[in-house]
Amino acid sequence: MIEKILIANRGEIAVRVVRACAEMGIKSVAIYTDADRHALHVKKADEAYNVGPDPVGGYLNAHRIVNLAVASGCDALHPGYGFLSENPQLTEICTRRDIIYIGPTVDAIRRMGDKTQARAAMIAAGVPVVPGSEGNLKDINEAVKLAKKIGYPVMLKATSGGGGRGIRRCHDEDELTRAYDRVVSEATKAFGSASVFLEKAIVNPRHIEVQVLGDKEGNIIHLFERDCSIQRRHQKLIEIAPSPQLTEKQRAAVCELGVRAAKCVNYQNAGTVEFLFDQEGRFYFMEMNTRLQVEHTVTEQITGVDIVQEQIRIAEGQPLSYMQDQIQRRGYAIQFRINAEDPKNDFLPSYGRITRYYAPGGPGVRTDAAIYSGYEFPPHYDSMCAKLTVWALTWDKALARARRALLDMGVHGVKTTKPFYLEILGTPEFRDGKFDTGFIEKHPELLNYSIRRPPADLAAAIGAAIAAHHGL
Repeated sequence: MIEKILIANRGEIAVRVVRACAEMGIKSVAIYTDADRHALHVKKADEAYNVGPDPVGGYLNAHRIVNLAVASGCDALHPGYGFLSENPQLTEICTRRDIIYIGPTVDAIRRMGDKTQARAAMIAAGVPVVPGSEGNLKDINEAVKLAKKIGYPVMLKATSGGGGRGIRRCHDEDELTRAYDRVVSEATKAFGSASVFLEKAIVNPRHIEVQVLGDKEGNIIHLFERDCSIQRRHQKLIEIAPSPQLTEKQRAAVCELGVRAAKCVNYQNAGTVEFLFDQEGRFYFMEMNTRLQVEHTVTEQITGVDIVQEQIRIAEGQPLSYMQDQIQRRGYAIQFRINAEDPKNDFLPSYGRITRYYAPGGPGVRTDAAIYSGYEFPPHYDSMCAKLTVWALTWDKALARARRALLDMGVHGVKTTKPFYLEILGTPEFRDGKFDTGFIEKHPELLNYSIRRPPADLAAAIGAAIAAHHGL
């Protein structure tokens, strides 16, 4: 049994794993850089160790991190998401040093991390894929020839890409020619590989993904689907479970495809199979994320399954806690990524001191955050500072609870996406559960909101009360 876990990550996901460890009676070890010395995950873990002054590189040095796991007496490592979470090198080093890696096998990470290998695996398993290149493109000439065959618009994608990076939509040959070298360059810098491939662009699809769990005995189940269609520049903003856009027949079909995809690579641990759902009601495999997802919270809320604890159990060699017929969904859950960004200034990151932070509460409200009052939000990392998840028995009640919880949340000192989400909640399309990945682009008026501030006299009174409370 695992007794001590090093968490090779930071921020709210590190805090999330610390909490799962605490409930299981497992000790947790945090790592941090100089920029993160006052971070919440450092305060919450049982132990914490500095990995150097480089704010990003410290979280990317696989050898140093595993050496630290060994030196601190850990028997397992959880990668979280981002950073090294889908890097097979980390898994290999853990195996050599007898550290249990809490995630899938090296083979699954490699096969599903390479988009062309993943497409080939899905085709062999009978999972529908978007029409496109059979392998990596040789050059721009091959790209132009294939685009003419399958028809524009097309998507040019980095083979090892993810997180919305290394991807361009091209509407004609001129755009494709201009984008080719740019995508190759971005892929090389971001992922260390210049390989790219081409797919037909599915116009205004819905983004549906299936959460799967697999154990070492070959059991694989799904925890239903999530709708991640509300996104900007291929970055998810709001996630929903289950999708309000699917019929029960469509839901059963996509969940079956997700399990089939996981089985074809003998998948172990938690993973997500992502699909595009077109206007004609057809699903196309897009990619598989061989790690925990940011949006796992909505799945936990509708199923009651603690996905992180299941990850740990699977890594220990234990069978799944549940069989498929034991997984029941109940109600709707919505997650909002509260990003430190200014929606009115092209979503420019807004870093600085969190002067005051108030977490929302009440029935059906969950907050996963890495901030607190007085915390200096650093400029070196992703702009997400919190995740707000709400749950209710019906879609309409979930919408009402979401609005109440967003208004209840207070993040002061930096600009956030909170007011932008309140505007989205007010649109008829979102409330009717009818939206696609082009929703944000179709509604530029959402950025014309007014930030409601308290009257000057009320603000002064609040400030005086705070000062009096602290004896200032």
